Amino acid sequence: MLLNITETPAFGILISILGYALGGFVKNKTKSVLANPILIAVIFIVAFLIIFDIPYEHYKIGGDGIHYFLGPLTVALGMMLYRQRHIIRTNFISLLVGITSGVLTSFFTIIFLSKWLGLDEMMMRSLVPKSITTPMALSLVEINGGNPVITVVMVIITGIVGALVAPLFVKWFPSFDKIAVGVGIGTSSHGVGTSKAIELGETEGALSSTAIGLAGLLTIILVPPLFALFF
Repeated sequence: MLLNITETPAFGILISILGYALGGFVKNKTKSVLANPILIAVIFIVAFLIIFDIPYEHYKIGGDGIHYFLGPLTVALGMMLYRQRHIIRTNFISLLVGITSGVLTSFFTIIFLSKWLGLDEMMMRSLVPKSITTPMALSLVEINGGNPVITVVMVIITGIVGALVAPLFVKWFPSFDKIAVGVGIGTSSHGVGTSKAIELGETEGALSSTAIGLAGLLTIILVPPLFALFF
């Protein structure tokens, strides 16, 4: 009976929702920066599958249903940019320079470290989109090549790390401008980091939300020609 249930799309969707709900509950109770809902959800889902000996392929049936909505979500990011259009107009040059610098720094850092560690080109292409939101990262992998599974894992890890370290940098460098903090978080750690930026303040959250879409757009525009140039 359990096996039959796990082979339905509802199982993967339900276990994902339960995992995230558990993560949110733990975060609200502990108020700890380490209690990231996505990280807790991942641990919960992996533990559940191992304990009950459920194949990942069964979970993936429902997971693919969630994945389907990533396409519309990518388009919905345009609404986020539209709502923040006054901020973009007011700080356009600063945003463009800051986000472009972040995108290029991320790209060349990955290339350098991949060469240094002896990683192959497929791995390099999979790691490059790590700092942009998942829907855009998967779109870039389809265009640029790479392994989507590795990309998704690295996007999640990058977001969680960004959410964990962002408050520490704000604490260590209190002189940082709020706009710079928001742009930095959104550019480097997409939506997961933005959830922490919102907690830091309204300005930080708004600019981080704006940076998600712009960073993703610039990454998709810049990365393919850069790979063509250097490889």
